[in-house]
Amino acid sequence: MAGPTGRGGSLGGALNDLLRSQVTPRHRLSSYHARHWHAQLSHLTATHRGYQALEDAGLHVTTKTLLNWLSDPEYNIRRSYRDLIHTAYENVAIVPADPIPDHVKDGQFEISGIVKTGDDERERGTRRASPLRIDGSRGNWGEIEELWAAGELTDDEFEDHFIDDVIVEDIGEGTDGWDFPGSSYSVELR
Repeated sequence: MAGPTGRGGSLGGALNDLLRSQVTPRHRLSSYHARHWHAQLSHLTATHRGYQALEDAGLHVTTKTLLNWLSDPEYNIRRSYRDLIHTAYENVAIVPADPIPDHVKDGQFEISGIVKTGDDERERGTRRASPLRIDGSRGNWGEIEELWAAGELTDDEFEDHFIDDVIVEDIGEGTDGWDFPGSSYSVELR
């Protein structure tokens, strides 16, 4: 039985597609697009979560002051307060990424597409060559997890770290390093 599969125009693209099918990446809530401090404050004070974010950001003002600010969008507040409101707004607007689950980090990856090491270049995952099988449990996932959590795991970064931190940890450097020069890849997780 086939497991979850990611597809992409590069190995990193296929890996990111696979990971996004398993967990939610860091993202911004679509309803948070206000730019002016007053609109941000109005949005925040509409929910308990928003009030908590204001408190966590360090905005401690009286209810009367808060009502004055909300009643007049042209109210002149200090820059430091505007910065705290903006910080609270951004903290609520950004949803953190789900952690990479163990079944992904410990999984068996079957890579189909053009794989090159040294002078050996072939298309894997065909009738003539089986997919490149990688044991993820032998990998070092630390940097991949950090980039994922920060929302900075680009296809290129994922490919580079997967080669260096997972493939090399599992099966070694290869003849002369690993390269994935193709334009179509699939990665199945087993």
